[in-house]
Amino acid sequence: MSQDVVADALNMIRNAKKSRKESIEVKKISNLLIEILKIMKQKNAIKKYKIDPKEKSVDITLGNISDCRSIKPRFTVQKNEIEKYQRRYLPARGMGTMIVSTSKGLMTHEEALEEGIGGCLIAYFY
Repeated sequence: MSQDVVADALNMIRNAKKSRKESIEVKKISNLLIEILKIMKQKNAIKKYKIDPKEKSVDITLGNISDCRSIKPRFTVQKNEIEKYQRRYLPARGMGTMIVSTSKGLMTHEEALEEGIGGCLIAYFY
């Protein structure tokens, strides 16, 4: 495992989905990962997640997700550049979600376009 908690967790989710598992346990967690899981739950990519503060782990029940990956290197984008990366990482227009870290916190690329702000690309899923 690498030092990137988000990339490791998203790889575990993707591998579990490919092997048709219903749930997984991620041993390393961070606040950034928890915020990403909140967004994924809102978009029905995962059904639920449960944080275990004693063991510092999170149990994730998978939902309607095909692929999820961390974006490396974490590109910094302006509001007018989001469309370019949307075409690069997402399979079709209106399908999938990119997660952007902005000055107002983590949000989806649609929310960032509505707000008219850019930020740093963190991950995508569809």
